[in-house]
Amino acid sequence: MGKRKPARQPLVGSLSKKQKKHLKEFGEQHPFYDKVSGREETTEICELSENSEHSSAESDGESEPEQVSVYHKLLATFKTIPDANNEEDDENESEEGDESDEEETGSEESQEGEDGDHTVGEEDENDVQDQEEAKDTAKQMLGQEQADGADTSSDPKHGASEEFTDVKHESEFSLETNFMDEESGDYNADERESSSSVMVSEDPFKQHMNKELEEKEIGNISARSKNTIQLKWPTLGQLVFSSSLQQPRTFKPDKEADLKRLHLHKTLESTWPKVNSQFLSTLTKQNKHPFTLLQKELFCIMNRYKDLFYPERTALGNGEEVRHVYCLHAVNHVLKANAQVLSNNAKRRDQKPAVDNDDFRDQGLTRPKVLIVVPFRESALRVVQIFISLLESGSKKQIDVSNKKRFKGEFGSDPDEKPPNLKRPEDYEAVFAGNIDDHFRIGVAILQKSMRLYAPFYSSDIIIASPLGLRTIIGAEGEKKRDFDFLSSIEILIIDQADVYLMQNWEHILHLMNHLNLLPLESHGVDFSRVRMLNLNNWSKYYRQTLLFSALQDPQINSIFNKNCFNYRGQVAVRNVPSIGSISRVVVQLPHVFRRLEAESSISVMDARFQFFIDKVLPEYRDAIMSHTLVYIPSYFDYVRLRNYFKKEELNFTHICEYTKKSGISRARQFFLKGEKQFLIFTERFHFYKRYLIRGIRNLIFYELPTYPHFYSEVCNMLTATASGEEATWTCTILYSKYDAQKLAAVVGVDRAAQMLQSKKNVHLFVTGENE
Repeated sequence: MGKRKPARQPLVGSLSKKQKKHLKEFGEQHPFYDKVSGREETTEICELSENSEHSSAESDGESEPEQVSVYHKLLATFKTIPDANNEEDDENESEEGDESDEEETGSEESQEGEDGDHTVGEEDENDVQDQEEAKDTAKQMLGQEQADGADTSSDPKHGASEEFTDVKHESEFSLETNFMDEESGDYNADERESSSSVMVSEDPFKQHMNKELEEKEIGNISARSKNTIQLKWPTLGQLVFSSSLQQPRTFKPDKEADLKRLHLHKTLESTWPKVNSQFLSTLTKQNKHPFTLLQKELFCIMNRYKDLFYPERTALGNGEEVRHVYCLHAVNHVLKANAQVLSNNAKRRDQKPAVDNDDFRDQGLTRPKVLIVVPFRESALRVVQIFISLLESGSKKQIDVSNKKRFKGEFGSDPDEKPPNLKRPEDYEAVFAGNIDDHFRIGVAILQKSMRLYAPFYSSDIIIASPLGLRTIIGAEGEKKRDFDFLSSIEILIIDQADVYLMQNWEHILHLMNHLNLLPLESHGVDFSRVRMLNLNNWSKYYRQTLLFSALQDPQINSIFNKNCFNYRGQVAVRNVPSIGSISRVVVQLPHVFRRLEAESSISVMDARFQFFIDKVLPEYRDAIMSHTLVYIPSYFDYVRLRNYFKKEELNFTHICEYTKKSGISRARQFFLKGEKQFLIFTERFHFYKRYLIRGIRNLIFYELPTYPHFYSEVCNMLTATASGEEATWTCTILYSKYDAQKLAAVVGVDRAAQMLQSKKNVHLFVTGENE
């Protein structure tokens, strides 16, 4: 945003009548610095001068006396302009969306101190220079390409020294200065249509963002006193809807998925049916339903801006359906929010600068509105491809996507990299398809007919990142170079494939949740007169919608949804219980002995399990006849503890974890197969990332129930790789506690799990195979 330079003492003897009159009336030189030489001004500047009464309050080209805005008052006490010489030393500053504008402002303000002492006898060179600066500023406010601006990449790679610049698209994607005729005309037309329609009050976006909460309501949400009801939907099944503000009411999915009744942005009404056609059945297409049955119910909840936890998203099954529908919701939200900002920008241009109107509060403290957390670069690639399809499928001409080539190069994959002879389960192939690098982050700026990839975070509408990519930029307390202000005004948080983060590092997710919707430490060029009151009151988290998708129900994922979601519209969780467990997919004849251990709390269960294992279970397997014993351990911390104990006791064992080198894995598997090592300690994360077949297993010990239910049957079925004739000696022992209720139900079924947890007996036997 441009700032007017302070009044300079003019050369009174050389001023025109117009300039003298202006100086007398306003006590400052004419803002357009009219020349005395008689040379004609350019047409562009003349037009701006004639219409200066109607120009934007932010423009340098006003002939009215400038009113000090709320933004300038607050900014004066909120932040000091950084020294231009220190820019390279501050990595976080380099990602601000308005960095180039701040640099120019800083240089102008530093010159103000020097120019303020000018007297009447100074040369005319300064006036000529000021004319050129005024012209440049006016051009910027008209949305033309910036000549001096330079922005930096939103994806500063770890350890990378070079910064990405994209001067060409900076002005185009700056919402504050975007007054292009075509874009603003479209948005104004949409706004006029909406305002004349009764349906505008029914728009879920406006209903959600325009709701003004009271202090009492905020207190109720903070107290976590929730009222809960259960719902039954045709496709999603059993739902649990909870709300803190009032008694939850039953709501049902829409019978007909009419796009206009769903209040989709005009662009998406035409593109969504084409983009989603690949998932629609022939019957659905004939009935002109743009959603699958699953998508219709999911979008019904999303579009009501309620929090959602869906634990049945599988990479092999409905994963792409879910990805498409949440991408639709994200783009719809961004297009509506940006349309509101651009429309208000146009209205403000037609207002006098002295008018202070709270109706224009349409922004957060920072621009990013949507955060999408995905585990791999391949997932981010697919999300961006859906965004592009949603924006261009309705028109014959492709939209302008800046930096598309670079994005495909960094997020795409080389087909030749994958060895052709590897055989893995289908679900493994689906999860680990494409580029599986897990350290990335990228900003995306979206307008109706264009998209900018690698936008600086503070100029982005959507941020797509992995937990590790966010963790490295958020940093830890005490670090000098850390930044999380861009998370301050997130309105939609989408965490996809949450189960994969359990196999990566769940601490990164917890760290992210602790830094969401905090007040920013710096202003980042925000106009406080445009910021919503909910953001200024630090109530952003009560308006944030969280969409959580996972392949399973897990206590840690449940904890995130229950403790970190404060949406005033309530939370909806899908809670279907598995009637049949994964034990039914075990094909080998095998006795399964489930042994229950007692623990006082969920915190002490790790110590109780370790003590139970070394006191009750391990002595039974120390005999030589119990060789070829595989110990399956889900937690890496339990693995380290058990490995150290085995070393201390000098047991004959070998071990494999996710950090073991390939040569070490080969040796361990060979020693175990030949019986040279009696025990093999084996981590779940290694199985998740490698899926190797372990041969030679005769005895199985599940130190804890697997995180993924199908891993139980997979590991048990590895016994088929053992030589025949030894089936009678196979054993399988599983340790569980009352805190493993969800995992137990996923393995044996909910009915059997309930009996096992309530039974007075601590040992339960199941037999699978031919003679079951």
